[in-house]
Amino acid sequence: MNKKLYSGHTLRQIRSDFGLSQTEFARKIGLSTAYVNQIENNNRPVTASVLLTINRIFGVDLAAFEKNDMDRVVQDLEEVFADTQFHNSSVGRQEIQELVSRAPAVTQAIMDLYSALRGYHDRDVLEDDLVHMSGADETAASVRKSAYDEVRDFFHYTDNYVDTIDRAAEKLSHEISLHTCESKLDRLTGWLKKRFDISVEQVPDYQGTLIRHQDYTRKISIYRAVPQSTKSFLLGTVIADLCVKDLIAAEVKRANFRTGSAEGIATLALRNYFAGALLLPYDDFLRTATECRHDIQLLSNRMDASIETVCHRLSTLQRAGANGLPFYFVKIDRAGNVVKRHSATRFQFARFGGSCPRWNVHQAFEQNSNKFTAQIAQMPDGIEYLCIATSITKHQTDYRTGERRYALGIGCEVKYADAIVYADGLAVNDASRSEPIGVNCRICPRDDCDQRAFPAIDKDPLIDPAQRGIVPYRVKAAG
Repeated sequence: MNKKLYSGHTLRQIRSDFGLSQTEFARKIGLSTAYVNQIENNNRPVTASVLLTINRIFGVDLAAFEKNDMDRVVQDLEEVFADTQFHNSSVGRQEIQELVSRAPAVTQAIMDLYSALRGYHDRDVLEDDLVHMSGADETAASVRKSAYDEVRDFFHYTDNYVDTIDRAAEKLSHEISLHTCESKLDRLTGWLKKRFDISVEQVPDYQGTLIRHQDYTRKISIYRAVPQSTKSFLLGTVIADLCVKDLIAAEVKRANFRTGSAEGIATLALRNYFAGALLLPYDDFLRTATECRHDIQLLSNRMDASIETVCHRLSTLQRAGANGLPFYFVKIDRAGNVVKRHSATRFQFARFGGSCPRWNVHQAFEQNSNKFTAQIAQMPDGIEYLCIATSITKHQTDYRTGERRYALGIGCEVKYADAIVYADGLAVNDASRSEPIGVNCRICPRDDCDQRAFPAIDKDPLIDPAQRGIVPYRVKAAG
Protein backbone atom coordinates (compact mmCIF):
# COMPACT_ATOMS: atom_id res chain seq x y z
CA MET A 1 0.00 0.00 0.00
CA ASN A 2 1.34 3.45 -0.92
CA LYS A 3 -0.19 5.21 2.05
CA LYS A 4 -1.34 4.34 5.52
CA LEU A 5 -5.03 3.60 5.60
CA TYR A 6 -6.93 4.63 8.72
CA SER A 7 -10.45 3.23 8.51
CA GLY A 8 -11.50 2.69 12.09
CA HIS A 9 -15.09 3.69 11.46
CA THR A 10 -15.44 1.28 8.53
CA LEU A 11 -13.98 -1.60 10.54
CA ARG A 12 -16.26 -0.82 13.48
CA GLN A 13 -19.29 -0.73 11.16
CA ILE A 14 -18.42 -4.14 9.67
CA ARG A 15 -18.06 -5.63 13.16
CA SER A 16 -21.39 -4.12 14.18
CA ASP A 17 -23.13 -5.41 11.04
CA PHE A 18 -22.13 -8.97 11.97
CA GLY A 19 -23.12 -8.47 15.60
CA LEU A 20 -19.65 -9.22 17.00
CA SER A 21 -17.86 -7.86 20.03
CA GLN A 22 -14.29 -6.64 19.62
CA THR A 23 -13.05 -9.84 21.25
CA GLU A 24 -15.10 -12.08 18.91
CA PHE A 25 -14.12 -10.07 15.85
CA ALA A 26 -10.42 -10.13 16.82
CA ARG A 27 -10.54 -13.91 17.30
CA LYS A 28 -12.06 -14.46 13.85
CA ILE A 29 -9.39 -12.42 12.05
CA GLY A 30 -6.51 -13.66 14.18
CA LEU A 31 -5.61 -10.44 15.98
CA SER A 32 -5.54 -9.39 19.59
CA THR A 33 -8.46 -7.44 21.01
CA ALA A 34 -6.10 -4.58 21.87
CA TYR A 35 -4.89 -4.41 18.25
CA VAL A 36 -8.46 -4.26 16.90
CA ASN A 37 -9.28 -1.57 19.44
CA GLN A 38 -6.32 0.51 18.23
CA ILE A 39 -7.40 0.15 14.60
CA GLU A 40 -10.98 1.15 15.40
CA ASN A 41 -9.72 4.24 17.21
CA ASN A 42 -7.40 5.12 14.29
CA ASN A 43 -4.30 4.66 16.42
CA ARG A 44 -3.07 2.04 13.92
CA PRO A 45 -3.59 1.82 10.17
CA VAL A 46 -5.32 -1.14 8.52
CA THR A 47 -2.67 -3.30 6.85
CA ALA A 48 -3.07 -5.11 3.54
CA SER A 49 -3.00 -8.51 5.26
CA VAL A 50 -5.82 -7.47 7.61
CA LEU A 51 -7.87 -6.23 4.66
CA LEU A 52 -7.45 -9.50 2.80
CA THR A 53 -8.36 -11.51 5.91
CA ILE A 54 -11.56 -9.48 6.41
CA ASN A 55 -12.43 -9.93 2.74
CA ARG A 56 -11.88 -13.70 2.94
CA ILE A 57 -13.82 -14.27 6.17
CA PHE A 58 -16.66 -11.75 5.84
CA GLY A 59 -16.83 -11.23 2.06
CA VAL A 60 -16.58 -7.45 2.49
CA ASP A 61 -15.72 -5.44 -0.62
CA LEU A 62 -12.28 -3.87 -0.07
CA ALA A 63 -13.49 -0.74 -1.85
CA ALA A 64 -15.36 0.06 1.36
CA PHE A 65 -11.98 0.83 2.92
CA GLU A 66 -10.57 2.74 -0.02
CA LYS A 67 -13.26 5.36 -0.37
CA ASN A 68 -13.60 7.97 2.30
CA ASP A 69 -17.11 7.12 3.42
CA MET A 70 -16.99 9.85 6.06
CA ASP A 71 -16.38 12.73 3.65
CA ARG A 72 -20.01 13.77 3.50
CA VAL A 73 -20.31 13.73 7.29
CA VAL A 74 -17.23 15.94 7.53
CA GLN A 75 -18.76 18.31 4.98
CA ASP A 76 -22.01 18.46 6.92
CA LEU A 77 -20.15 19.31 10.12
CA GLU A 78 -18.11 21.96 8.31
CA GLU A 79 -21.37 23.67 7.44
CA VAL A 80 -22.49 23.45 11.06
CA PHE A 81 -19.29 24.93 12.48
CA ALA A 82 -19.23 27.66 9.83
CA ASP A 83 -22.37 29.12 11.43
CA THR A 84 -20.71 31.37 14.00
CA GLN A 85 -23.98 32.92 15.17
CA PHE A 86 -24.18 30.02 17.63
CA HIS A 87 -20.51 29.84 18.75
CA ASN A 88 -17.25 31.79 18.70
CA SER A 89 -14.77 28.98 18.07
CA SER A 90 -12.67 28.32 14.98
CA VAL A 91 -12.93 24.62 14.14
CA GLY A 92 -10.70 23.31 11.35
CA ARG A 93 -11.27 20.43 8.95
CA GLN A 94 -8.59 18.28 10.60
CA GLU A 95 -10.33 18.55 13.98
CA ILE A 96 -13.66 17.72 12.38
CA GLN A 97 -12.19 14.66 10.65
CA GLU A 98 -10.77 13.48 13.96
CA LEU A 99 -14.16 13.89 15.65
CA VAL A 100 -16.07 12.10 12.90
CA SER A 101 -13.61 9.22 12.83
CA ARG A 102 -13.36 8.68 16.57
CA ALA A 103 -16.84 9.58 17.77
CA PRO A 104 -19.56 9.12 15.13
CA ALA A 105 -22.31 9.13 17.78
CA VAL A 106 -21.08 12.48 19.14
CA THR A 107 -20.97 13.77 15.57
CA GLN A 108 -24.62 12.87 15.04
CA ALA A 109 -25.56 14.46 18.34
CA ILE A 110 -23.87 17.72 17.33
CA MET A 111 -25.75 17.78 14.03
CA ASP A 112 -29.03 17.05 15.80
CA LEU A 113 -28.39 19.84 18.32
CA TYR A 114 -27.56 22.26 15.54
CA SER A 115 -30.72 21.33 13.65
CA ALA A 116 -32.71 22.03 16.81
CA LEU A 117 -30.98 25.39 17.30
CA ARG A 118 -31.68 26.32 13.68
CA GLY A 119 -35.28 25.26 14.19
CA TYR A 120 -35.72 27.43 17.27
CA HIS A 121 -34.05 30.34 15.49
CA ASP A 122 -36.25 29.98 12.42
CA ARG A 123 -39.35 29.64 14.60
CA ASP A 124 -38.46 32.84 16.45
CA VAL A 125 -38.11 34.65 13.13
CA LEU A 126 -41.48 33.26 12.03
CA GLU A 127 -43.13 34.30 15.28
CA ASP A 128 -41.69 37.81 14.93
CA ASP A 129 -43.27 37.99 11.49
CA LEU A 130 -46.57 36.68 12.85
CA VAL A 131 -46.57 39.31 15.59
CA HIS A 132 -46.35 41.98 12.94
CA MET A 133 -49.27 40.26 11.22
CA SER A 134 -51.35 40.40 14.43
CA GLY A 135 -50.69 37.40 16.54
CA ALA A 136 -48.07 34.72 17.02
CA ASP A 137 -48.98 31.06 16.74
CA GLU A 138 -49.16 29.87 20.34
CA THR A 139 -49.63 26.28 19.25
CA ALA A 140 -46.28 25.99 17.46
CA ALA A 141 -45.05 22.43 17.52
CA SER A 142 -41.87 21.50 19.32
CA VAL A 143 -38.78 21.88 17.19
CA ARG A 144 -37.26 18.74 15.72
CA LYS A 145 -35.76 17.51 12.50
CA SER A 146 -38.54 17.19 9.93
CA ALA A 147 -39.64 13.76 8.80
CA TYR A 148 -38.48 14.53 5.25
CA ASP A 149 -35.03 15.48 6.53
CA GLU A 150 -34.82 12.21 8.48
CA VAL A 151 -35.56 10.21 5.35
CA ARG A 152 -33.23 12.31 3.19
CA ASP A 153 -30.40 11.66 5.63
CA PHE A 154 -31.16 7.93 5.59
CA PHE A 155 -30.63 7.74 1.82
CA HIS A 156 -27.79 10.29 1.93
CA TYR A 157 -25.67 8.18 4.26
CA THR A 158 -26.34 4.89 2.46
CA ASP A 159 -25.11 6.24 -0.91
CA ASN A 160 -28.73 6.05 -2.06
CA TYR A 161 -28.44 2.27 -2.48
CA VAL A 162 -30.57 -0.26 -0.57
CA ASP A 163 -29.24 -3.73 -1.34
CA THR A 164 -32.12 -5.93 -0.19
CA ILE A 165 -34.75 -3.92 -2.07
CA ASP A 166 -32.58 -3.56 -5.16
CA ARG A 167 -31.83 -7.27 -5.46
CA ALA A 168 -35.45 -8.26 -4.86
CA ALA A 169 -36.57 -5.90 -7.62
CA GLU A 170 -33.93 -7.21 -10.01
CA LYS A 171 -34.91 -10.81 -9.33
CA LEU A 172 -38.60 -10.12 -9.97
CA SER A 173 -37.80 -8.10 -13.10
CA HIS A 174 -36.03 -11.10 -14.59
CA GLU A 175 -38.82 -13.47 -13.53
CA ILE A 176 -41.33 -11.26 -15.35
CA SER A 177 -38.83 -10.83 -18.26
CA LEU A 178 -39.30 -7.06 -18.30
CA HIS A 179 -35.94 -6.62 -20.05
CA THR A 180 -37.09 -8.54 -23.15
CA CYS A 181 -40.66 -7.31 -23.60
CA GLU A 182 -41.84 -4.66 -26.06
CA SER A 183 -44.14 -2.94 -23.56
CA LYS A 184 -43.37 -2.95 -19.84
CA LEU A 185 -46.84 -1.65 -19.09
CA ASP A 186 -48.51 -4.53 -20.93
CA ARG A 187 -46.19 -7.07 -19.33
CA LEU A 188 -46.84 -5.75 -15.82
CA THR A 189 -50.57 -5.60 -16.45
CA GLY A 190 -50.67 -9.21 -17.65
CA TRP A 191 -48.47 -10.41 -14.76
CA LEU A 192 -50.66 -8.75 -12.15
CA LYS A 193 -53.73 -10.48 -13.61
CA LYS A 194 -52.02 -13.87 -13.74
CA ARG A 195 -50.22 -13.68 -10.38
CA PHE A 196 -52.75 -11.83 -8.20
CA ASP A 197 -55.94 -11.82 -10.31
CA ILE A 198 -55.80 -8.01 -10.26
CA SER A 199 -57.15 -6.13 -13.29
CA VAL A 200 -55.71 -2.79 -14.44
CA GLU A 201 -58.06 -0.22 -15.94
CA GLN A 202 -57.22 3.20 -17.33
CA VAL A 203 -59.65 5.99 -16.43
CA PRO A 204 -60.08 9.13 -18.57
CA ASP A 205 -60.57 11.71 -15.80
CA TYR A 206 -58.25 12.75 -13.00
CA GLN A 207 -60.07 12.09 -9.72
CA GLY A 208 -57.49 13.31 -7.24
CA THR A 209 -55.10 10.38 -7.64
CA LEU A 210 -52.89 8.99 -10.40
CA ILE A 211 -53.38 5.42 -9.27
CA ARG A 212 -55.81 3.69 -6.91
CA HIS A 213 -55.51 0.10 -5.75
CA GLN A 214 -58.88 -1.29 -4.65
CA ASP A 215 -58.01 -4.59 -3.05
CA TYR A 216 -61.61 -5.63 -2.37
CA THR A 217 -62.48 -5.37 -6.09
CA ARG A 218 -59.11 -6.78 -7.28
CA LYS A 219 -58.72 -3.70 -9.45
CA ILE A 220 -56.11 -0.99 -10.09
CA SER A 221 -57.23 2.27 -11.72
CA ILE A 222 -54.64 4.47 -13.46
CA TYR A 223 -55.16 7.96 -14.86
CA ARG A 224 -54.98 7.40 -18.61
CA ALA A 225 -53.39 10.71 -19.63
CA VAL A 226 -50.01 10.26 -17.92
CA PRO A 227 -47.11 8.89 -20.03
CA GLN A 228 -46.76 5.13 -20.39
CA SER A 229 -43.46 5.12 -18.50
CA THR A 230 -45.20 6.81 -15.57
CA LYS A 231 -47.97 4.21 -15.60
CA SER A 232 -45.37 1.42 -15.45
CA PHE A 233 -43.65 3.14 -12.53
CA LEU A 234 -46.94 3.53 -10.67
CA LEU A 235 -47.71 -0.14 -11.14
CA GLY A 236 -44.22 -0.88 -9.80
CA THR A 237 -45.06 0.87 -6.53
CA VAL A 238 -48.17 -1.29 -6.10
CA ILE A 239 -46.14 -4.42 -6.88
CA ALA A 240 -43.69 -3.36 -4.18
CA ASP A 241 -46.51 -3.38 -1.65
CA LEU A 242 -47.70 -6.77 -2.90
CA CYS A 243 -44.32 -8.50 -3.07
CA VAL A 244 -41.74 -6.91 -0.76
CA LYS A 245 -43.82 -5.28 1.96
CA ASP A 246 -41.96 -7.20 4.68
CA LEU A 247 -38.54 -6.30 3.24
CA ILE A 248 -39.46 -2.62 3.18
CA ALA A 249 -40.80 -2.80 6.73
CA ALA A 250 -37.52 -4.39 7.87
CA GLU A 251 -35.46 -1.61 6.27
CA VAL A 252 -37.64 1.05 7.86
CA LYS A 253 -37.31 -0.63 11.26
CA ARG A 254 -33.52 -0.90 10.87
CA ALA A 255 -33.29 2.83 10.10
CA ASN A 256 -34.73 3.58 13.55
CA PHE A 257 -36.62 6.71 12.52
CA ARG A 258 -37.79 8.95 15.34
CA THR A 259 -41.31 9.61 14.13
CA GLY A 260 -44.16 7.71 12.55
CA SER A 261 -44.28 10.36 9.81
CA ALA A 262 -40.68 9.58 8.84
CA GLU A 263 -41.49 5.87 8.76
CA GLY A 264 -44.40 6.55 6.42
CA ILE A 265 -42.31 8.72 4.11
CA ALA A 266 -39.50 6.16 4.09
CA THR A 267 -41.97 3.38 3.24
CA LEU A 268 -43.22 5.40 0.29
CA ALA A 269 -39.66 6.22 -0.80
CA LEU A 270 -38.62 2.56 -0.66
CA ARG A 271 -41.68 1.56 -2.69
CA ASN A 272 -40.59 4.11 -5.28
CA TYR A 273 -37.03 2.77 -5.07
CA PHE A 274 -38.32 -0.74 -5.76
CA ALA A 275 -40.35 0.48 -8.73
CA GLY A 276 -37.31 2.14 -10.30
CA ALA A 277 -35.15 -0.93 -9.73
CA LEU A 278 -37.87 -3.18 -11.14
CA LEU A 279 -38.11 -1.20 -14.38
CA LEU A 280 -34.34 -0.69 -14.58
CA PRO A 281 -32.76 -3.83 -13.06
CA TYR A 282 -29.25 -3.24 -11.76
CA ASP A 283 -26.98 -5.29 -14.03
CA ASP A 284 -28.95 -4.61 -17.23
CA PHE A 285 -29.16 -0.91 -16.54
CA LEU A 286 -25.48 -0.60 -15.56
CA ARG A 287 -24.40 -2.40 -18.72
CA THR A 288 -26.65 -0.29 -20.96
CA ALA A 289 -25.61 2.96 -19.23
CA THR A 290 -21.95 2.11 -19.82
CA GLU A 291 -22.60 1.26 -23.47
CA CYS A 292 -24.54 4.51 -23.97
CA ARG A 293 -21.85 6.55 -22.18
CA HIS A 294 -24.58 7.62 -19.76
CA ASP A 295 -26.63 9.38 -22.43
CA ILE A 296 -29.79 10.00 -20.40
CA GLN A 297 -32.12 10.59 -23.35
CA LEU A 298 -30.86 7.44 -25.09
CA LEU A 299 -31.26 5.42 -21.89
CA SER A 300 -34.80 6.73 -21.51
CA ASN A 301 -35.68 5.64 -25.04
CA ARG A 302 -33.97 2.25 -24.87
CA MET A 303 -35.28 1.24 -21.47
CA ASP A 304 -38.78 2.74 -21.64
CA ALA A 305 -38.37 4.93 -18.56
CA SER A 306 -38.80 8.64 -17.88
CA ILE A 307 -35.90 11.08 -17.79
CA GLU A 308 -36.36 11.54 -14.05
CA THR A 309 -36.41 7.79 -13.34
CA VAL A 310 -33.20 7.31 -15.36
CA CYS A 311 -31.44 10.17 -13.55
CA HIS A 312 -32.50 8.85 -10.17
CA ARG A 313 -31.43 5.31 -11.04
CA LEU A 314 -27.98 6.48 -12.13
CA SER A 315 -27.46 7.85 -8.61
CA THR A 316 -28.15 4.43 -7.01
CA LEU A 317 -25.56 2.25 -8.76
CA GLN A 318 -23.39 1.54 -5.71
CA ARG A 319 -23.66 -2.22 -5.28
CA ALA A 320 -20.55 -3.64 -3.62
CA GLY A 321 -18.28 -5.24 -6.22
CA ALA A 322 -20.35 -3.91 -9.15
CA ASN A 323 -20.30 -0.15 -8.68
CA GLY A 324 -21.42 2.22 -11.39
CA LEU A 325 -20.16 5.78 -11.61
CA PRO A 326 -20.83 7.75 -8.42
CA PHE A 327 -23.44 10.38 -9.35
CA TYR A 328 -25.34 12.97 -7.40
CA PHE A 329 -28.96 13.70 -8.32
CA VAL A 330 -31.13 16.68 -7.39
CA LYS A 331 -34.63 17.84 -8.31
CA ILE A 332 -35.51 21.51 -7.73
CA ASP A 333 -38.72 23.45 -8.20
CA ARG A 334 -39.01 26.99 -9.56
CA ALA A 335 -38.78 28.53 -6.09
CA GLY A 336 -35.47 26.78 -5.48
CA ASN A 337 -36.89 24.19 -3.09
CA VAL A 338 -34.99 20.90 -3.18
CA VAL A 339 -37.62 18.22 -3.84
CA LYS A 340 -35.11 15.36 -4.06
CA ARG A 341 -31.41 15.10 -3.40
CA HIS A 342 -29.27 11.97 -3.46
CA SER A 343 -25.56 11.51 -3.79
CA ALA A 344 -22.96 8.80 -4.11
CA THR A 345 -20.32 11.53 -4.55
CA ARG A 346 -18.51 14.03 -2.33
CA PHE A 347 -20.61 16.82 -3.86
CA GLN A 348 -21.99 18.78 -0.95
CA PHE A 349 -25.63 19.81 -0.82
CA ALA A 350 -26.58 22.54 1.61
CA ARG A 351 -28.50 21.18 4.57
CA PHE A 352 -29.63 24.71 5.45
CA GLY A 353 -30.39 27.55 3.03
CA GLY A 354 -30.38 27.65 -0.76
CA SER A 355 -27.82 26.62 -3.35
CA CYS A 356 -25.26 28.36 -5.55
CA PRO A 357 -26.73 30.53 -8.36
CA ARG A 358 -23.72 29.70 -10.58
CA TRP A 359 -24.64 26.00 -10.58
CA ASN A 360 -26.16 25.14 -13.97
CA VAL A 361 -29.16 23.32 -12.49
CA HIS A 362 -30.80 26.73 -11.97
CA GLN A 363 -30.25 27.69 -15.62
CA ALA A 364 -32.25 24.65 -16.74
CA PHE A 365 -35.50 26.58 -16.22
CA GLU A 366 -34.42 28.94 -19.00
CA GLN A 367 -34.29 26.07 -21.51
CA ASN A 368 -36.85 23.89 -23.19
CA SER A 369 -37.83 20.72 -21.36
CA ASN A 370 -35.51 17.74 -21.88
CA LYS A 371 -32.70 19.88 -23.30
CA PHE A 372 -29.43 19.03 -21.56
CA THR A 373 -26.54 21.34 -20.72
CA ALA A 374 -23.19 20.49 -19.15
CA GLN A 375 -20.79 22.44 -16.98
CA ILE A 376 -17.39 21.82 -15.43
CA ALA A 377 -17.70 23.25 -11.93
CA GLN A 378 -15.21 23.51 -9.09
CA MET A 379 -16.26 23.41 -5.45
CA PRO A 380 -14.31 25.41 -2.83
CA ASP A 381 -12.42 22.26 -1.79
CA GLY A 382 -10.88 22.16 -5.29
CA ILE A 383 -12.77 19.10 -6.54
CA GLU A 384 -14.14 19.49 -10.06
CA TYR A 385 -17.46 18.04 -11.18
CA LEU A 386 -19.14 17.41 -14.50
CA CYS A 387 -22.60 18.88 -13.86
CA ILE A 388 -25.47 17.96 -16.19
CA ALA A 389 -28.82 19.75 -16.02
CA THR A 390 -32.20 19.65 -17.73
CA SER A 391 -35.80 20.59 -17.00
CA ILE A 392 -38.96 18.53 -17.15
CA THR A 393 -42.61 19.54 -17.36
CA LYS A 394 -45.20 17.36 -15.67
CA HIS A 395 -48.60 16.54 -17.14
CA GLN A 396 -51.39 19.10 -16.68
CA THR A 397 -54.84 17.67 -16.02
CA ASP A 398 -56.75 20.64 -17.47
CA TYR A 399 -56.56 24.30 -18.47
CA ARG A 400 -56.91 25.58 -14.90
CA THR A 401 -54.08 23.43 -13.55
CA GLY A 402 -50.80 25.31 -13.35
CA GLU A 403 -47.75 23.99 -15.15
CA ARG A 404 -45.44 21.97 -12.91
CA ARG A 405 -41.85 22.38 -14.03
CA TYR A 406 -38.71 21.09 -12.33
CA ALA A 407 -34.98 21.26 -12.91
CA LEU A 408 -32.97 18.05 -12.68
CA GLY A 409 -29.27 18.02 -11.94
CA ILE A 410 -26.96 15.04 -12.13
CA GLY A 411 -23.19 14.90 -12.04
CA CYS A 412 -19.98 13.25 -10.93
CA GLU A 413 -16.33 14.06 -10.41
CA VAL A 414 -14.62 15.19 -13.58
CA LYS A 415 -12.18 12.26 -13.45
CA TYR A 416 -15.00 10.10 -14.86
CA ALA A 417 -15.66 12.45 -17.78
CA ASP A 418 -14.35 10.08 -20.47
CA ALA A 419 -17.22 7.71 -19.70
CA ILE A 420 -19.91 10.38 -20.14
CA VAL A 421 -21.14 11.75 -23.44
CA TYR A 422 -21.93 15.19 -22.01
CA ALA A 423 -18.22 15.87 -21.44
CA ASP A 424 -17.47 15.77 -25.17
CA GLY A 425 -16.29 19.20 -26.29
CA LEU A 426 -15.82 20.57 -22.78
CA ALA A 427 -12.46 21.78 -21.49
CA VAL A 428 -12.24 18.91 -19.03
CA ASN A 429 -8.50 19.20 -18.46
CA ASP A 430 -8.34 22.99 -18.19
CA ALA A 431 -8.94 23.97 -14.58
CA SER A 432 -8.96 27.66 -15.53
CA ARG A 433 -12.15 27.09 -17.54
CA SER A 434 -14.17 25.54 -14.72
CA GLU A 435 -17.00 27.48 -13.10
CA PRO A 436 -16.33 28.28 -9.44
CA ILE A 437 -19.40 27.32 -7.44
CA GLY A 438 -20.10 26.87 -3.74
CA VAL A 439 -22.52 25.08 -1.47
CA ASN A 440 -24.50 28.28 -0.93
CA CYS A 441 -23.78 31.92 -0.12
CA ARG A 442 -24.34 31.23 3.56
CA ILE A 443 -21.08 29.28 3.97
CA CYS A 444 -19.23 29.90 0.69
CA PRO A 445 -15.64 31.17 1.22
CA ARG A 446 -15.42 32.84 -2.20
CA ASP A 447 -15.20 36.59 -1.60
CA ASP A 448 -14.85 37.55 -5.28
CA CYS A 449 -18.17 36.13 -6.54
CA ASP A 450 -20.26 38.68 -8.45
CA GLN A 451 -23.44 36.67 -7.82
CA ARG A 452 -23.19 36.55 -4.04
CA ALA A 453 -26.56 37.25 -2.42
CA PHE A 454 -25.19 38.11 1.04
CA PRO A 455 -21.98 37.69 3.04
CA ALA A 456 -21.03 34.32 4.45
CA ILE A 457 -22.24 33.95 8.03
CA ASP A 458 -18.67 33.76 9.36
CA LYS A 459 -17.57 36.98 7.63
CA ASP A 460 -18.25 40.64 8.49
CA PRO A 461 -19.25 42.88 5.57
CA LEU A 462 -17.40 46.15 5.02
CA ILE A 463 -19.49 48.95 3.52
CA ASP A 464 -17.44 51.72 1.90
CA PRO A 465 -19.61 54.73 0.94
CA ALA A 466 -16.85 56.00 -1.35
CA GLN A 467 -16.92 53.04 -3.70
CA ARG A 468 -19.14 50.18 -4.75
CA GLY A 469 -18.66 47.14 -6.93
CA ILE A 470 -21.18 44.71 -8.40
CA VAL A 471 -21.58 43.30 -4.89
CA PRO A 472 -22.23 46.34 -2.61
CA TYR A 473 -19.81 45.32 0.14
CA ARG A 474 -16.40 43.84 0.77
CA VAL A 475 -15.36 41.37 3.44
CA LYS A 476 -13.35 42.55 6.42
CA ALA A 477 -9.89 41.03 6.60
CA ALA A 478 -9.43 38.46 9.37
CA GLY A 479 -7.94 39.74 12.61
